[in-house]
Amino acid sequence: MGVYQLRYMNAVPASAACNEAVRLAGKKGFVSLKGFVNGVMRGIARNLDTIAYPDETKHPLYAWSIRYSIPEWILTRWSRDYGMQKAKSIAESFQKERRLSVRVNRTKTTRRELIQRLSERGITAECAVLPSFPEFDAALYLSGYDHLTAIPEFTEGLFAVQDISSMLVVPVASPHPGDYVIDVCSAPGGKSLHAADVMGGTGMVEARDVSEYKTGLIEENIRRCGMRNIRVVCQDARVWDADSSDAADVVIADLPCSGLGTLRKKPEIRYRMTEDTIEGLVRLQREILEVSCRYVKPGGTLVFSTCTIDGEENEENTRWFLECHTGFSLAFQRQFFPDEGEFDGFYIAKFIRE
Repeated sequence: MGVYQLRYMNAVPASAACNEAVRLAGKKGFVSLKGFVNGVMRGIARNLDTIAYPDETKHPLYAWSIRYSIPEWILTRWSRDYGMQKAKSIAESFQKERRLSVRVNRTKTTRRELIQRLSERGITAECAVLPSFPEFDAALYLSGYDHLTAIPEFTEGLFAVQDISSMLVVPVASPHPGDYVIDVCSAPGGKSLHAADVMGGTGMVEARDVSEYKTGLIEENIRRCGMRNIRVVCQDARVWDADSSDAADVVIADLPCSGLGTLRKKPEIRYRMTEDTIEGLVRLQREILEVSCRYVKPGGTLVFSTCTIDGEENEENTRWFLECHTGFSLAFQRQFFPDEGEFDGFYIAKFIRE
């Protein structure tokens, strides 16, 4: 924190940043290290302008790991999957500020009405275009607000906060009025609510998740958004539900993943994720897909998605699924990258059961 103040917060004098770092060390119980912290901070302050980044022409991945604060093993995986320059472009994209994206709740309002109401409050709402789905007209970018809970249109459920890439799942799944949709990893409910909205209050969306805490989040959003064609079930996605066998027109499986596509808004992920963790997640993802595909009726749709840009969790899982489930065919597949627009890295694959 102290070094960040020295480097990026020009309004904070160097002496104040050093003194605050020393004070915090003592406050956190590291009294014996106060002298050390003071020496390091003052040394950095004196030499800040002479500290150079590593030479990326000699060791590019190491240099980028320092410049963009992304562990080298993550950059190595990206460069392996997508090439060196793409890996750098992805890393750069996580340093850029982006606007909040929201989805209009068509059950309660229209895009034009919502833009007008927000404009009257001094909030700028700009229409957003979804990659591959230019006809989708329910996405907006918001700016010029203090916090969401102070916006009546949010508390009234006129819009839901959702990343642009995440909004693509339901258009890809393409549920129809009257369909039965199962969302096996639903919390906090964005995709389930989107599906219920698209279906115009008809049919039924079953929003499932593994714990009462998560299902509580879904129920809270259902109340806020005013959906009636949706029910919540506490159900572990790894556990087979015989009553749902061959029953669903659409199954949505937004799988637990490494989250490496969301480092801009969840920077802590880069420090707690490991390659061993990713291997465990891949096993979990396949376990959930093995169960979820059994809920799809003949002619029905299975969509799996992740908020990661890791090839092992995405394309490799798709190849594995098609090899193991010959009764399904691939209808859509795309990796969305965070350097391509104002959205997270995200992956979607759509399968049709024969």
